[in-house]
Amino acid sequence: MDKKNALRAGALASGTTLMMLLMSSPALALTRDDGDDPGKGLSVVETLGLYVAAPIVLFLVIAGLVILGDKSRKQPKQG
Repeated sequence: MDKKNALRAGALASGTTLMMLLMSSPALALTRDDGDDPGKGLSVVETLGLYVAAPIVLFLVIAGLVILGDKSRKQPKQG
């Protein structure tokens, strides 16, 4: 792709993104709906635990199980 086509593609992509952002309406999160009953918010520790620590722990558990399963197959047979 030459420079002219790359420039045209970049201008089109950025123009499309800008128009979508300008045309989108803001979220009406401040207006409560009927029956809307939100609970209390999460604390910083709860948020970090839920969105940072829990995925890391889950990843480590799954990776550990995969490694253990892989090692059990590679052990040489004694005979």
